[in-house]
Amino acid sequence: MKKIIWAFFGTSNFSVIILDELKTNGFIPTLIITTEDKPKGRKLILTPPEVKIWAEKEKVPYIQPKTLKNPDVVEIINKYAPKGFDVFVVASYGKIIPQSILDIPKYQTLNVHPSLLPKLRGASPIQNAILGESETGVTIMRLDAEMDHGPILAQEKIVLTEWPPYAEDLEKLLGKKGGKLLVETLSEWVDGKIKEQEQEHNLATYCQKIQKTDGELNLNDNVEINLRKIRAYHIWPGAYFFDDNKKRIVVKKAHIENDGLILDRIVPEGKKEMGYKDYLNGKKR
Repeated sequence: MKKIIWAFFGTSNFSVIILDELKTNGFIPTLIITTEDKPKGRKLILTPPEVKIWAEKEKVPYIQPKTLKNPDVVEIINKYAPKGFDVFVVASYGKIIPQSILDIPKYQTLNVHPSLLPKLRGASPIQNAILGESETGVTIMRLDAEMDHGPILAQEKIVLTEWPPYAEDLEKLLGKKGGKLLVETLSEWVDGKIKEQEQEHNLATYCQKIQKTDGELNLNDNVEINLRKIRAYHIWPGAYFFDDNKKRIVVKKAHIENDGLILDRIVPEGKKEMGYKDYLNGKKR
């Protein structure tokens, strides 16, 4: 098999799951482009993105440009492949990639998107699948100038016995599926064996970037709506409600039983995670 010279654009844990799957199948990028280190947590500690940690562990060269709009970035990227890149792969990078970058590789730029495009274009497809869908999957597409708009190269549903899943579990499933689908696609794409399929743009749906306030629960709402919010937001921003003393209670795990919402694990404001029953028992004392 011809060696493919490629670069990877990614930032989050979803990107790392895909990189691990690619590495297992012998695909190691020549270069990784990721975002800058950012302050995180209450103490705002400067923290590297997960993909940077992966690159350092695997000894893969990486860059963290503040913006891709600077013309110098094209020159910097090209230095890592003097004979030219074959293809770029993007998965959960988090920044708009200008056409000047998309046009660098000979066989253009592919994207791994965790939804069944044209459904759920945008920033939060995993969470929005949990909130409003009964199934989802992963799509390999060629990037164009518009958001999640390019033609489809490959697409596959995932099969789950229980819905809705927790976001963390769904992210792992979609990342592994996306990595495997990319492995099957890359060589055939470079060899010209894959025919693009235009998306049905009239069927497109969109999801926005998640805000911290999106996680607030109304415990009088339909139990399934609340369960979906808890499972969609359990990593970030956390699904929460306020108790009698106006303290925030973050719900980590819940299920439905006899048509009622049962809270299993919570994090009361200023305390560690505990069982909800333990929390209620503590209030009675």
